[in-house]
Amino acid sequence: MDYLPIFLDVRGRPCLVVGGGPVAARKLSLLLRAGARGVVVAPDICDELRALVGDVELRERPFEPTDIDGMTLAIAATDDAALNAEVAAEARARAVPVNVVDTPALCSFIMPAVVDRSPVIAAVSSGGRAPVLTRLLRARLETLIPAAYGRLADLAGSVRGAVRASITDPIARRRFWDEALQGPVAELALSGQDTRARQLLDRLIARGAAGGVGEVYLVGAGPGDPDLLTFRALRLLQQADVIVYDRLVAPEILDMARREAERIDAGKRASQHTLPQEDINALLVRLTKAGKRVLRLKGGDPFTFGRGGEEIATLAAEGIPFQIVPGVTAASGCAAYAGIPLTHRDHAQLCVFVTGHLKDGGVDLPWDQLVAIGGTLVVYMGLGAIEPICAALIAHGKDPATPAAVVAEGTTLRQQVVTSALADLPAAAQHLPGPALIIVGGVVSLHDTLAWFAPAPADA
Repeated sequence: MDYLPIFLDVRGRPCLVVGGGPVAARKLSLLLRAGARGVVVAPDICDELRALVGDVELRERPFEPTDIDGMTLAIAATDDAALNAEVAAEARARAVPVNVVDTPALCSFIMPAVVDRSPVIAAVSSGGRAPVLTRLLRARLETLIPAAYGRLADLAGSVRGAVRASITDPIARRRFWDEALQGPVAELALSGQDTRARQLLDRLIARGAAGGVGEVYLVGAGPGDPDLLTFRALRLLQQADVIVYDRLVAPEILDMARREAERIDAGKRASQHTLPQEDINALLVRLTKAGKRVLRLKGGDPFTFGRGGEEIATLAAEGIPFQIVPGVTAASGCAAYAGIPLTHRDHAQLCVFVTGHLKDGGVDLPWDQLVAIGGTLVVYMGLGAIEPICAALIAHGKDPATPAAVVAEGTTLRQQVVTSALADLPAAAQHLPGPALIIVGGVVSLHDTLAWFAPAPADA
């Protein structure tokens, strides 16, 4: 290693910043966040520096070597290379750690890129060689480390002594923390349910082990593009013991799950279920009572034509803990990727979602109402019944020339979009695969102008 990564306690200690511009202000701000006493030396001090709140002493004059005396560390942040070099030399002569902004050769320590989840802190440095790469890595860590991790760390710290006293075996204690910090306790803390998290943690400590407690995560996988997953959905995917997923979940999303997790295909399709809904409900109960963390993964949003409410009702009746993570529903995702706004001041002030499942050979929908209210009509799972759907709308008064579209495999690299008049839509969409979404209304006329997502051809 070029540098020893350490975390320095500067609370209440004097730290020198030489420079009066915006760069100096950024460095001083970081020191103040760590509780330091800031000392700024510069003949001209900018308003940004003056506005900082904290324990700050401003010395509005040129730098003097004696300014370094008694300092815990020094930072040179001027645009004068000679002055920066002088600050570095004087600091080294006094054995005071020094950082010279953008000049690694003069530094005895590097200011890293910081991800602050206090008391959890992650720092990244390239030793000054590639600061842009460092910022990119920090941005990635920002997405992977939830903002509530600090709260989880405080919770763990508050019971550390009790855990050590209650669970004396080091291996058992490590297993306890592995389970506690990745299981239901952690999820309760990260979702802001601090009281419930502490109650559960106290029960686990009293029992002396963290096993036997399961939970269900009902997670929306979105319409297909993995980038549309929420941060929480991704985090739960990477810690679940079992993934129970539907056909509409993209393989790329399943690839994000923890490698060791068991995967169970619930295989729900229109009118053809690998597992009936009642069996899926029973499966979730059985797995959770065995102490598993079960992630129920559904395409789109689990509460929009996803039967998520039925599954959660079963869990609630059994007293099983659960949480719900919404997903981007297919209507929002597919319409956006097709360049079709669901509402528009010139075309539609409302939008209606319906499901197009065939039932007893037909589609049972309130056609008169759907035609009368106008606006945009979105039909989920309607590709298999597209002909009777279009015919019924026209028979109940919808203009056959109304713009309509089918978005197949929306938001993925396999996305296909066809548009036509409502009367011609079944013929235009006959070659499309499922899953697909039907959109009917004047907003479809905007597709040619607003379409932006152009996936590469399959042979590319």
